[in-house]
Amino acid sequence: MSTSEDTPLYAAREPIFPRRVSGRFRRLKWWVMGIALAIYYITPWIRWDRGPNLPDQAVLVDLANRRFYWFWIEIWPQEFYFIAGLLIMAGLGLFLFTSVFGRVWCGYACPQTVWTDLFIHVERWIEGDRNQRIRLWKSPWTWKKIRLRLAKWTLWLLIAIATGGAWVFYFTDAPTLAKELVTFEAPWIAYSTIGILTATTFIFGGFMREQVCIYMCPWPRIQAAMMDEDSLTVAYRWWRGEPRGKHRKKEGAEKLGDCIDCGACVAVCPMGIDIRDGQQLACITCALCIDACDAVMEKIGKPRGLIDYLALSDEKREVEGLPPKPIWQHIFRPRVLVYFTLWAGIGAGLIWALFARPEIDFNVSAVRNPLYVTLADGSIRNTYDFRLRNKHGEEHPFRISLTADDVPLRIRLEGTEELVTYVPGDSTKEQRVFVIAKKDSPAAKTARTPIRFWVEDVLTGERAWKDVVFFGKGSGSR
Repeated sequence: MSTSEDTPLYAAREPIFPRRVSGRFRRLKWWVMGIALAIYYITPWIRWDRGPNLPDQAVLVDLANRRFYWFWIEIWPQEFYFIAGLLIMAGLGLFLFTSVFGRVWCGYACPQTVWTDLFIHVERWIEGDRNQRIRLWKSPWTWKKIRLRLAKWTLWLLIAIATGGAWVFYFTDAPTLAKELVTFEAPWIAYSTIGILTATTFIFGGFMREQVCIYMCPWPRIQAAMMDEDSLTVAYRWWRGEPRGKHRKKEGAEKLGDCIDCGACVAVCPMGIDIRDGQQLACITCALCIDACDAVMEKIGKPRGLIDYLALSDEKREVEGLPPKPIWQHIFRPRVLVYFTLWAGIGAGLIWALFARPEIDFNVSAVRNPLYVTLADGSIRNTYDFRLRNKHGEEHPFRISLTADDVPLRIRLEGTEELVTYVPGDSTKEQRVFVIAKKDSPAAKTARTPIRFWVEDVLTGERAWKDVVFFGKGSGSR
C-alpha cells in the first residue's frame, strides 16, 4: 500500500489525446455544449423593450445604477435576496444532481469542461484524430508542425477573445461597448477584463485542461460528502469483464471475461484515466468510456453495459447474482428528497416574493434630533424623511397622505405646496415631510401617537402604507 510520502502532491502534465467517439453520451455532450455556448455568446445581444429611460438589453448587470435586469424582471439593490436565493438554489441543485448521478455537472456543464471540449474539437479538426496527434506531438519541429500549431493556437485565441468579450457585454449595453472596443474608446477596465479572461480561457482550455479539474477545482474533493452507495456514477463491471484477454480463439478463452483489453475506454477519456481501475478523483463522469465500450461490445457480440452508470449497492447485488435496483429507488431516497425539498422550497419562495413585491416601494424614517419642534403658535411639528422608488421607466407623481385615529394632523411637503411629489423614472427620490399638530391637539400633548402614512401612485392608483409614530410634548424633547 502506498503512503502519503509515496504519492506526490503534484505531477507534471502528460499530454492527453482523446480519440473521437460517437454514441448517446457523446451526442448529449454535443447538445449541452452547443446550448451552453449559444446562451453565453448570444444572450447579451437579445433586446427587450422596457420603455423610455430604461436599457433595452434583456440580461444586464448594471453596476453603475445598481440594477440587475433579466427580461421583464428588474432587481434593485434592496432586493439582492433574489440573487442570494438563486445562488443557494444553484448550490443545492449541484448537491441534488451529484447525489443522484455523481459528477454530472463536471462531465457536461462545467465551463472548464465545455471550453476544453470545444478546444479538443478544434485540435482534432486541424491535427487529426488521436493517432495523428500523437505522431505530430512526437515528431520534430517541421514547417508542417509549425503551421498546424499556429492554426490551432489562432483558433483557440479567437475563441478565448470571444469568451472574454462576451462576458463584459453582460455589464453594459453590448452594441455600444462593441463599437467602443473596436474604436479603442472603451474604458480600460473592459480591455483588462477581456485580456484576463482571454488568457485564462486560452491556457486552461488549451494547455492545462484536466489539471484544472484535479488541482485547482475543490469540487472533486467535496463530492464525496454528496454521494452514497446509491449514487449512480460511471463504473466498470469487473465481475463480468475479468479476467481480461485479447486472444479469444486460443485455449482457455472460455475462462476470459467480456473485456478484451482493447483500451478504447482509455483512448477516449479526456482525463486520461482507466475507469477499470475503479473510482478516481480525476473522473468527471462524462461517460464517453461507456460509448466506446458499448461500440466494442456490439462488434464482438457481447451485451452492452460492461461500463455503465452503476451504484455501489448495485455492484454488491450483481456480484451476488441479483438484479440491480430499479432506477427510481436510486432517485427517491431520503438524501435526494431533502435536497429537492429545500431546492423547490427556496424556488417557490422566490417566485412568490417576485410576484408579491409591491409596485410602490418607499421607506420612512423620523428625524429624531430633535424629536419634535414647537412652532411660534405652539403647534408641534415632526419631521420625516421619505425615500420613494419609482420602478417605472417614466416619471410618476406620488401623493403622500396620512391617517390617525380621531387625531387632527396636518401634513406638508418640503419644497411644494401640493401633497404630490414627482419621482423620475427608474430612480429614487428623497422627500422631507412635515406633520403638524395644533397645540391643543391630543397628539401635541401625548408622548407617542401612532399614525399611518399612505403613498399613492397617481397614474396607476396603487397604494402602500407605513406605520410610524408622532412625538408630542410628553416625549421630553423640544
